[in-house]
Amino acid sequence: MLRTLIDPILAAVYPQICHVCRGCVDRHSDGVACADCWSTTHMFGNDDTLCNKCGALTKDGLLNSSSRCGKCEDGRYDSALAFGVYEKALAATVIRLKKEPYLPLRVREMICSRTEKFSCANNTVIVPVPLSKKRLFERGHNQAEVIGRVISEHAQLPFIGNALQRTDRSPMHRIGMDKKAREATVKNSFIASAPRLVNGKDVLLVDDVFTSGSTASFCADTLKKNGAASVTVITLARAVMYS
Repeated sequence: MLRTLIDPILAAVYPQICHVCRGCVDRHSDGVACADCWSTTHMFGNDDTLCNKCGALTKDGLLNSSSRCGKCEDGRYDSALAFGVYEKALAATVIRLKKEPYLPLRVREMICSRTEKFSCANNTVIVPVPLSKKRLFERGHNQAEVIGRVISEHAQLPFIGNALQRTDRSPMHRIGMDKKAREATVKNSFIASAPRLVNGKDVLLVDDVFTSGSTASFCADTLKKNGAASVTVITLARAVMYS
């Protein structure tokens, strides 16, 4: 009730421009995108046919007999979960998150709802995909940590922020890179700084966007080589790479 009263006042006094359509954001809880743009953003639901390993959205609804797309078999993670397509309101939210360590209420509630099944799971820990020291210094925060802490608080699961470290040797991903190029940028870029904390654990590996899966795969490989029992990747968004 209080939110219903406050939002129109905030919209009038401090108008927020939608980062997608340039219209007006009427609800503070929607963050940097308006309700209309959120309504047209593709969020994954029961009507979507997704690969049960990498979470790829299939264009024709066809998967193999194992309900997989067939293009992620070399991925070292066990499964991947994303909340929607990297577009419109979700893309704008991710971009803002890279600049400011804040998630609007709409997104926090979405995260909590979609990760409810992990709540209080025995033997499960949360690990964020790390940034290099240079990138962390430039940005001031790790967006994966922001997402991971929301899951940790809601699901009451241990958060291990220092489980992985990223070396400064890896160049930054560039838009338009194919899978092979992305793999080259992250190969041998991760080390386990606290192996005993992941040994024998089921790890929820958290990041903002799942693109080719190269980063997730190399992180998972490092975690498993240091004793992790399984690795499930959780991201806010997934780039559309149809199977």
